Amino acid sequence: MIAFSIIGGSSFRAQYYLRIAQALPKLFQICGMVVRNEDKGQELEKTWNVSTYRTLEQLLEKENPNFIVVSVSGSMIPSFLLRLGELGIPALSETPPAPNLEALIDLHEKLTCKGAKIQVAEQYHLHPVQQARLSLIKSGRLGNVTQATVSISHFYHGVSLLRRMLGIGFEEATIKGMHFSAPITSGPDRSGPPKEEKLINAERDLAWLDFGDKLGIYDFTKDQHRSWIRSNHLSVRGDRGEIFDNRLTYLADYTTPIYSDLKRINKGEEENQEGYYLEGILSGNHWIYRNPFFPARLYDDELAIAECLVKMSEYMAQGTSFYSLAEASQDQYLGLMIEKAIRTQEAIRTSRQPWAE
Repeated sequence: MIAFSIIGGSSFRAQYYLRIAQALPKLFQICGMVVRNEDKGQELEKTWNVSTYRTLEQLLEKENPNFIVVSVSGSMIPSFLLRLGELGIPALSETPPAPNLEALIDLHEKLTCKGAKIQVAEQYHLHPVQQARLSLIKSGRLGNVTQATVSISHFYHGVSLLRRMLGIGFEEATIKGMHFSAPITSGPDRSGPPKEEKLINAERDLAWLDFGDKLGIYDFTKDQHRSWIRSNHLSVRGDRGEIFDNRLTYLADYTTPIYSDLKRINKGEEENQEGYYLEGILSGNHWIYRNPFFPARLYDDELAIAECLVKMSEYMAQGTSFYSLAEASQDQYLGLMIEKAIRTQEAIRTSRQPWAE
C-alpha cells in the first residue's frame, strides 16, 4: 500500500490522484488533503471519502503519509517544497517546480544540495505510447538516435520528451524559434466541450534545439492536446531506423527494411468480455509496453501519473530517481529559453546550470 497525502486537493491536477486511488484501492491510499477553503474541503470529503485539513500542520498531526504530493499553483510550489524540505518530508511535486531560473537555482541550493527527497511528477514520458517508443530506442533498432520532433504538449513537457527521446542530459544547446498564428474553430478546454461555434487564433510555437550532434524540434499549438481537429505528433530518427508516430521502420540488414506498427491492445472490444482496459502495446510479435495497472479503467494520463506514484515509492525505498528536481529544472530552463528565442527572434545559447554539476 502506497500511502500519500496531497497539498492542494481542490486543484484540477489533484483530481487525477483521487481518481487513481479510487480505481486502485489495494495499491494507493490517500492520507488526507490540505484544502484551505473549508467549503471545498467538505465537498471533497463527501465526494471522495477522504479527510481534509486547512493547513499542513493540521494534516501532519493526524496523518502519517509515506510522502506528500504538492499539487498547487505554480507560484506556490516552491514555498511548499521548501517547507517540506525543512521538515524532512519526501515530496512529489507537480510541474514545473518553479516559475523562473532564479527560483529554480534557489530550490537546487536549498533542497538538492541538502539531500532533500524530492521528485517531480512529469508524466509525459510515462504515457504508454512514450514508454513503448523509449523501449524501441533502448532496444537499438533505430541505431544511433540523432533527431526527434515533438508536437504533443507545451514547453517543459515537450522538452522532457525531446530530451528522453534524444538521450540528452544537461548538454548546452543553441535554440532558434518562431511564432505563427492562424484561425481555428474553437474546441474543448478544461471546462469541457465548446458551448458555441466561434473562430479563435491558434498560436503555434516552433523551436529548433541544436545540441551539436543531435537536433530536437519543438512544435506546439495552444490547446493542441485537447483539440478535436489538431493531431499530436512525435518522430525519432536514428541511423538504422525511424519511429514516425505509431509506425516503426528499421533495417534488419542493409538490404532488408522492416515495417511494423505500434498496435494498442484493448480488452473489452467486440466480443471480448475480460473488462475494459489497455493491456499493452505490440510491435510485430513483441510487447513493447504492458499495462501494470490492469484491469483498472484509467486513461493514459492517469496511467502515467500512477506510474509516478509507484516510482516515487520505489525512490524512497531504493533511492532510484525517476525524474529529479535537477531534470525538472533543466526542462523548465530549456522551456524558458525556447520562449525567449521565440519572443526575441534571436538565436539563444543555453549554459550549464548549477543542478547540472
